[in-house]
Amino acid sequence: MCGICGFNWKDEALIIRMNNQMAHRGPDQRGVFCCEDLSIGHRRLSIIDLSESGRQPMFNETGSVCLIFNGEIYNFQELRDELQKKGHHFISRTDSEVIIHAYEEYGIDAIHKLRGMFAFCIYDGNQKSLLLVRDRLGIKPLYYYHKNGKLVFASEIKAILEDETIDREVNYQALYDYLGFEFVPSPDTMFRNINKLPAGHYLLFKKDQIKIKQYWNLSFMPSHLSYKDAVEQQRELLDEAIKSHLVSDVPLGVFLSGGLDSSTIVAFMRRHISGTLRTFTIGYKDKTFSEIDYARQVSEYFDTEHHILMLDDLNADYVEKTLWHLDEPMTDLSTVPLFLLCRQAKEYVTVCLSGEGADESFAGYDRFKASKLDRIYRMLPDQIRHNVIEKIVTRLPDQPQKKGAVNMLKRFIEGSNLPKEGAHLRWQYFLNGTQSYLLFHPSLIGSIEIDPFRLIREHLKCCDALDRINKEIYLDMRFMMSDSVLMKVDKMSMASSLEIRVPLLDHRLVEFLASLPGHWKLNGLRTKYVFRSALNGILPDNIVNRGKQGYSLPVKHLLRDELKTYMTDLLNESGLIRETMQIDYVNQLICEHCDMTHNHNHILWALINVAIWHNRFFLRKIYY
Repeated sequence: MCGICGFNWKDEALIIRMNNQMAHRGPDQRGVFCCEDLSIGHRRLSIIDLSESGRQPMFNETGSVCLIFNGEIYNFQELRDELQKKGHHFISRTDSEVIIHAYEEYGIDAIHKLRGMFAFCIYDGNQKSLLLVRDRLGIKPLYYYHKNGKLVFASEIKAILEDETIDREVNYQALYDYLGFEFVPSPDTMFRNINKLPAGHYLLFKKDQIKIKQYWNLSFMPSHLSYKDAVEQQRELLDEAIKSHLVSDVPLGVFLSGGLDSSTIVAFMRRHISGTLRTFTIGYKDKTFSEIDYARQVSEYFDTEHHILMLDDLNADYVEKTLWHLDEPMTDLSTVPLFLLCRQAKEYVTVCLSGEGADESFAGYDRFKASKLDRIYRMLPDQIRHNVIEKIVTRLPDQPQKKGAVNMLKRFIEGSNLPKEGAHLRWQYFLNGTQSYLLFHPSLIGSIEIDPFRLIREHLKCCDALDRINKEIYLDMRFMMSDSVLMKVDKMSMASSLEIRVPLLDHRLVEFLASLPGHWKLNGLRTKYVFRSALNGILPDNIVNRGKQGYSLPVKHLLRDELKTYMTDLLNESGLIRETMQIDYVNQLICEHCDMTHNHNHILWALINVAIWHNRFFLRKIYY
C-alpha cells in the first residue's frame, strides 16, 4: 500500500511537500521524479519484494513510460508469465512492474487485465499524456484538481492542498448531501474544485485537457445456474479469492468481528495457513454494541492468536485525528474504533484481511429488509399510517440499546416517510424535507439543490438489473460503498501504515454474485441467504445464522454524557456551523437528544465532524 501524487509542471519543492504529507501511507521508501511536463511522487509501504528494486517512480527500459502505483495486483504472477512470453523483461518481483509492461503491450486496455485494488498514474513520454486509474469498486482513493489547464492529483486531499495557489472553498452542495447520506458522493468532495475520480473510471490528461471515462460497471445479467450449482461455485470463488489475497512478504492477519463475513475469511484463510493466524477484534462492555463473545468462539474454532481491544469511551482527540486522515467529514460510527483497531494490529502485522463488501453483494443490511417490509406497510390506508401508527411511534422515547424493537420501529417509520425514489437508501438517509429547511440557513437554501435522491436516480439509469433487490444492491455498490465504507477502511488503515485487503470484493466474485437472482440473496426477510448456504458445514451453525451487528461506538450515549459539553461548545463556536446552519435549531436538536425524547445522534455527529474538519483544514487549528 502506498501514496501517490503529482502535477503537470516542474516543481521539485512542491512535490516533496506533497509526498511528505502522505508519509503515513508509505514509511518504507519515498521517491520523486521531475521533468519539464511533470512532477510525481510516491510513498511506499513494502509488501511484495522488499528490496530497492521495487522503488517508485518506476520506468520501463527506455524511460518512456513512468508509473506510480497504490494498491495490490493479485494476478500479477499470471500476468508476468504472459508478458514474459511476449518478450518483456523484468528486473523486480513487484506487481508494480507488471502494470508498466502491460501498458506497453495493451495500452489503456491493460486495465481490464488487472485483478486487485489500485489507484495509479502512468506518464507516457511519447504521447505526452497522464493516465489516472481507480479500481473497479473504488477500494483505493484518488483525488484531482483541474482548472485552467492545471492538473494536480493525489491519494489524499491534504497533499493537493500543499499547492497554496488552490483556494480552500467549502462545497455547499456536498455539505447538504453529506448531512443526509453521511458521506460525500463522488465525484464531489467537501472542497470546491477538488474531485474524486469515481470507481471504475480513468482520467486521461493530454494537451491541458482531461477526458474521464468509465471502463467498468456492475452487470446483473442472469447466469441461469441452479441454486445448488450456484452455491458450489460460490464456495470455489470464495476460496480462490481469499487465497489470492494472501500473497505477501510481510506478516498478515485478519479483522474478526464474530459476524458472518469476517468469520468466513478466517475459515478460508485457515485452509491455506497452517501456522500462526492472528485475529483482531473490538469489544464493549455494553453487550448490545459488542460481538466479542462470537469473535472469541470463532477464534477458538479455528485456533487463532486472538487480540481484543476493549473500548467504552471516546476521546475527542481520536475524533480529531480521524478527521485529519479522512480529509473530509464522514459519519460512519465505526471510524474511530477502526482507527484504534488498525493501530493495535500494526504492532503485530503489516497486512490485514477484512470482510467489507458482503453486506452490499448479498443484501445484508437491515435497509434491504426495511424496503421489503415497506411494500406491505404501504398497503395500509394513509389515514391509519399517518394519523395512528406514525403519531404513536414518533412519541415513543429513544431506547438505550443499539437496536431494539422500539428504536428499529422509529427508524422504519422515518425512512418510510421519505420519497419512494430513494429505494432502500431511505433508511440510510438522515434528513427529511422539513428538517432541511429548519436546519440550513435560508441564505444557503437558495444556492443548493434540495433534492437528495437526484443522485440515486442518475445511478439507476446505469443499472441493468431487472429485480428490485438487485437494483438496490447496485445502489449500495456503485453509489455508497466506495465513498463511505471503503474510504473509511483505506484512510483509517493507512493512518497506521497498515494495509487492509478486502477479498469479498474480488471483482470476479462480485460479478458472479451479481448474476444471481435477488431473492436468493434476500429470501423473505432472511439476508445473505445464498451466502449462508455456501457456509453450512464450514462455520459453526450459530455464526452462519447470525444477524448483522457491526462494531460502531455507542455515540448516542456519549453525546448525552462524556461529549455533551464538547459537542455544545464546538457547534456553537464553529464559524461554518453558524454561517450555514440555524444555530437555534441546532441547539434544539441537542436538547431533544440529551433529554432522550429523540435520537439525533446521526445529525449531531455529522455536524461535529463538519466543525472539526473546518477548524482543521480552513482555520489550520492543530488539535494534537
